[in-house]
Amino acid sequence: MIFCVEDDDSIRELMTYTLNASGFKTVGCENAAAFWSALKKEENPQLVLLDIMLPDEDGISILKKLRSYALTADIPVIMATAKGTEYDKVIGLDLGADDYLAKPFGMMEMVSRVKAVLRRTHGNVERKISIGKLEIDEKKHNVTVSGKKVNLTLKEYELLRLLMKNPGRVFTRDELLLSVWESDYSGETRTVDVHVGTLRAKLGKEGSRIETVRGVGYRMSDAVKV
Repeated sequence: MIFCVEDDDSIRELMTYTLNASGFKTVGCENAAAFWSALKKEENPQLVLLDIMLPDEDGISILKKLRSYALTADIPVIMATAKGTEYDKVIGLDLGADDYLAKPFGMMEMVSRVKAVLRRTHGNVERKISIGKLEIDEKKHNVTVSGKKVNLTLKEYELLRLLMKNPGRVFTRDELLLSVWESDYSGETRTVDVHVGTLRAKLGKEGSRIETVRGVGYRMSDAVKV
């Protein structure tokens, strides 16, 4: 899936039409608010086509946030802008953009750049994360324990994936709220505790790998507690 963030209706419709015709499922977003909303509703996209000049929140700010959140940090981003200066290109690339399109650009050039970035960033990697008997298959969105599938909710899955991608790192409850729930609303850290509890229960003995760090938060351990 590709997210196309472009405020010009005609350009966005042409971009999404071309990408769909090229075999990509595409979600069009007219502004930053629509983009963040779509990101909450859908699975993480394979790639984001991101216009720098948007009416509410500019593309540079969006890129910074994407790179700061653990769950979105690795999403490939191609920046697009009508500005002719090198400044936006340099800033975007310095902040972690994977490629750059200068407007006006041809639709075939866009598709070519998208395919090139996807080859470079995804390739044939299996995208599996394993710790002990726990395994996450990111392509299939599956979690297994000793080869048996475990049914998780979306937030349980994202919470587990974040912890498994960062074994040994201690996450505060606020950090988990921000990364998994994309929210910093105070007073709701109990939500994290409840999800950790249900996640541990579903994972059985392997769930004991999710350790509570008293007064701080949680981390993924290499060891299973007996």
